[in-house]
Amino acid sequence: MALSEQYLETEDLHPIDIVEHIAEHYDWDFDRIADDQIAMAVEGQWRTYSVTLAWCAHDETLRLICTFEMEPPENRMAALYETLNSINDTCWAGSFTYWAAQKLMVYRYGLILAGGQIASPEQIDTAINTAVLSAERFYPALQLATWGEQPVEHAMQVAIAEAYGRA
Repeated sequence: MALSEQYLETEDLHPIDIVEHIAEHYDWDFDRIADDQIAMAVEGQWRTYSVTLAWCAHDETLRLICTFEMEPPENRMAALYETLNSINDTCWAGSFTYWAAQKLMVYRYGLILAGGQIASPEQIDTAINTAVLSAERFYPALQLATWGEQPVEHAMQVAIAEAYGRA
């Protein structure tokens, strides 16, 4: 059954209600922080990602933030930012930034629903999965560029390379 099938006859859906349903569907740990905000823990291959979605009625935007802890060596910050620039050049939906004060790598995305539009469960599910998959894809490149002291071009090849088959 598609995620949206149970919502076909419902009006005035709140986007965070849909997110809560998706979190339950995947059995993710979540906390409904407020009527307009939810936080979830999504397990990936490399990390457990903290995913927060918040609805802003003022600008009709569903904001998604996916974070994971990262403490790069101070002498590799230039390499980190160069890697982030390369990563963001390849991301068409969302972007990465580093919040140094919190020591968090952050993927941000905003789904604009101007004019009273309603986000479908599939749109929200895709946004969440894109965030986590992007974090998973680029995590090794960030590690190689900072802790592995690899050139950015080499680190990015790891993220860009497609893996085929199974081990």
